[in-house]
Amino acid sequence: MSLVPADSAFLDALAAQLPPDTLRAAEPRHLEEPRGRWQGHAAAIALPRSAEEVATIVRACSEARVALLPYGGGTGLVGGQLVPKDGGAAPLLISLERMRAIRAVHPEENVLIAEAGAILTEVQDAAAEAGRLFPLSLASEGSARIGGLLATNAGGVNVLRYGNARDLCLGLEAVLPSGEVWHGLRRLRKDNTGYDLRNLLIGAEGTLGVITAASLRLFARPAATGTALLVVEDPAAALSLLARARDRMGEAVSAFEIMSRTGYDFLAETLPEVRQPFDTKPEWSVLIEVGLPQGLDPATALEELFAEALEAGLVSDGLIAQSDAQAQDFWQVRERIPEANRMIGAVSSHDISVPLGAIPEFIPEGIARLKRIGEFRVNCFGHVGDGNLHYNVFPAPGRSRADHDAERDDIKRVLHDLVHEMGGSVSAEHGIGRLKVDDLERYQDPAKLAAMRAIKDALDPGGIMNPGAVLRAR
Repeated sequence: MSLVPADSAFLDALAAQLPPDTLRAAEPRHLEEPRGRWQGHAAAIALPRSAEEVATIVRACSEARVALLPYGGGTGLVGGQLVPKDGGAAPLLISLERMRAIRAVHPEENVLIAEAGAILTEVQDAAAEAGRLFPLSLASEGSARIGGLLATNAGGVNVLRYGNARDLCLGLEAVLPSGEVWHGLRRLRKDNTGYDLRNLLIGAEGTLGVITAASLRLFARPAATGTALLVVEDPAAALSLLARARDRMGEAVSAFEIMSRTGYDFLAETLPEVRQPFDTKPEWSVLIEVGLPQGLDPATALEELFAEALEAGLVSDGLIAQSDAQAQDFWQVRERIPEANRMIGAVSSHDISVPLGAIPEFIPEGIARLKRIGEFRVNCFGHVGDGNLHYNVFPAPGRSRADHDAERDDIKRVLHDLVHEMGGSVSAEHGIGRLKVDDLERYQDPAKLAAMRAIKDALDPGGIMNPGAVLRAR
């Protein structure tokens, strides 16, 4: 059954069922995505204030066969938040930016209930006010919204200790494609009452419903944190260092990020204001952060780790932050690498994961296979502690990414084939969106694809929910 545009007759009829000013023309920001790959289109945007209003909107779209596209903070990198102009009938966007209340905080239960439009920093701040920690942390936390973070099962720098967004959610309130409100906003750690709709909706990228609120897990705040930037010989040494760190400190290791010399070079070239921590740029380094309970000193723990690793030949140099300001300087290096990447201009960017033991082989083998296509620079960095690498390919000095337009698909295929050979994933934390639909079809297990299609057809028989994202529209 084909979808129809959200025309003026449909919008007028829907507006009559909603409070004034719920429907508006979409703004330019709603029709763009951060990498500038596509320009979207939409007939209008709906800005509801409650789950009941969301339900009214979804029911109307279902009855009229109008595509509905949930829009979060707009920070997604795989095109899941917009329908390209050549991608079908003009949809209705729905943004929950007016639904951003912190409904409740239960510090004794380590639970916070937030509406889906709440910005991540607002949730972090509400948890901090209650003396607790909401550990999800990523570069876009000042604009990313809880609904979108859950819909994409966002990762970030603290996955090593606390898990993905999925692991931080206890329950959901959501509107299903039928327009029914699912009242699953539970605060339970144990609930074995049939199929797990919560985990079905998390990571579905708005294709199975609209998340309107979530019960989120909180944690005790570490009494003290420590940050170190250590020079390692290679990725294999980084993994050995991680193992020693976890042997010493267990789950207190909250972040373990790897950076290559190319990242430092790009920062020096494009963002000279970012302070370079070493006089000589290291070929490889790791940024490690630990959070320890009261009575334990993280600086001492990191010093002892460095001494042990130095004796074992795993590290050759290092810096341990002596203040919060210095720790922030270290994190600035890591967090601004993506900005430097954008200024250089990647030919092809890859958000991949492989088993930890495969990382030392994957990185050089990827470079070797790329050389069969042409001369490129690779900036490999990311969350090595959980196997997630951002493996980005750039033109050689003196050339631009436009010089390699004809090779972009070959680059992606070569690297993604290698990921698949090593038992990895071509989408570690950014999702499938529209960018990776072909990849999903190429690399995913056929039985899983068939089950996903069956679930989509059962819950959304009209195909109205974010059509073309994750699964190909039909």
